[in-house]
Amino acid sequence: MGKILKEQIVSTQMLCKDVFKMTIKSEYVASNAKPGQFANIRCGGLDAMLRRPISICDVNKSQDTFDIVIQVKGSGTEKLCSMCQGDVDIMAPLGNPFTIGDKYKNICVVGGGIGTFPLLYLLKSSQSIHKTALLGFRNKEAVVLEDKFKAAADTVEIATDDGSYGKKAFVTELLEEKIMSQKPDIIYTCGPTIMMQKVATIAEKNGIPCQVSLEQRMGCGIGACLVCACKTKKSDDWGFGHVCKDGPVFWSTDIYWD
Repeated sequence: MGKILKEQIVSTQMLCKDVFKMTIKSEYVASNAKPGQFANIRCGGLDAMLRRPISICDVNKSQDTFDIVIQVKGSGTEKLCSMCQGDVDIMAPLGNPFTIGDKYKNICVVGGGIGTFPLLYLLKSSQSIHKTALLGFRNKEAVVLEDKFKAAADTVEIATDDGSYGKKAFVTELLEEKIMSQKPDIIYTCGPTIMMQKVATIAEKNGIPCQVSLEQRMGCGIGACLVCACKTKKSDDWGFGHVCKDGPVFWSTDIYWD
């Protein structure tokens, strides 16, 4: 269960232009966070009153810390990334996590851009026999945490839009190639909506269960407002779910992508 906490920033490190990794000391979050959950963080200032939802990227239980990775998108995230020490006001851990278990012996994660970050803790938490990470970025300069993914997965492949690093391709093309050589038991994905929709289509076509982690603007982070509503399937009909409470992780077949 998520709590409102005032915790201590351990460090803030720039990974690449406008992308920062923040390590936060929190015994509660480190003990309770599951892969796929997020923290809703107060950035401070009248121009950034709403908290910002940010995926939990990694957890170090022995040091009682957890990592988030932030991309500067506006005044709120800019303020947050400028905080190198001191207290930070958070609500965490929030949301439904990824489903991991012994029946998934061979897993594949597909991440795009900043959507790669929650997949790292998933890989580190999974006890699967074989773990594959397929990661897509705009260019070489945008590639981050490659060493962390290589330590957490058996196979890591990177695609870039311009071919400046890894393979010049869409990350979904890497997935199609991987399925032909080694079909995974489950696929997990996070990134741009159009990418996740394509991943979901590929998974369904090949009879592979797939979970998606949706990224959405949020207000409260606990399902009390309607800011993060998403269209979901309800039996033979449809309805609206909340990304913060019903997600952010959903089975791909439960999402209306249109």
